[in-house]
Amino acid sequence: MASTALITGASSGIGLELARVLARNGHHLILTARREEKLKQIKNELEINYGIQVTIFSIDLALADAPQKLFNFTEKESLHIDILINNAGIGDYGFFHESDWEKTATMIDLNIRSLTHLTRLYLPEMIKHDRAYVMNVASTAAFQPGPLMSVYYASKHYVLAFSEAIANELNGTGVSVTTLCPGPTESEFQKEANMEKSKLFDRFPVASSAEVAEYGYQAMMNGKRVAIHGTLNKIAPKFTSLFPRSFVTAVTRKIQERK
Repeated sequence: MASTALITGASSGIGLELARVLARNGHHLILTARREEKLKQIKNELEINYGIQVTIFSIDLALADAPQKLFNFTEKESLHIDILINNAGIGDYGFFHESDWEKTATMIDLNIRSLTHLTRLYLPEMIKHDRAYVMNVASTAAFQPGPLMSVYYASKHYVLAFSEAIANELNGTGVSVTTLCPGPTESEFQKEANMEKSKLFDRFPVASSAEVAEYGYQAMMNGKRVAIHGTLNKIAPKFTSLFPRSFVTAVTRKIQERK
């Protein structure tokens, strides 16, 4: 029997491409995001092209009760989750003391609280399966402080630390936890986070969402715990550990600054 994957933030970018990769590999899907019309289009595309079943649920996962509502929906529909992919997330650019608190709070709620809550809701049932998978999408931002995107970088560090910890706790249960850490990636993220003019996207290799999704899927299915996409991105965390943190932070700011 084909397994079923739940993907959050599935209407664009890495989330959409992950949906395509999983559909191509025969997994049924539950897709969630805010944009219902976009989800309907994706559902039609994937069901026609790959002959799998796609269920959609439109919701803003930054809202406090949203994870429970999503869980209640899948329970009511008797949808058993074999693969949980926590991909939904947002960023913001600029000095923290000048930031819009509502957007910052939404970022914390979506990137941290919602991801953690959904994992807690679905894990007890997933542990009962012979084999199940969790993928939490972090970023190479998880490996150092990030001036001009301080809360975003901190939120991704949380995702990495949380995921590695529960991966250890789940040893022997049949559930593997993979943290996907993409570097700069072509998606709507740059625009949403006001990063179009950042040197990060101008001076460093930018991967396609499709590349990252394919890499992430293979890493997840192989049980890889921390999956960093791209050779340069793999090397960078090893070098940062060799330098004083104040130096690493200063360099990160230079990279983040606008052209």
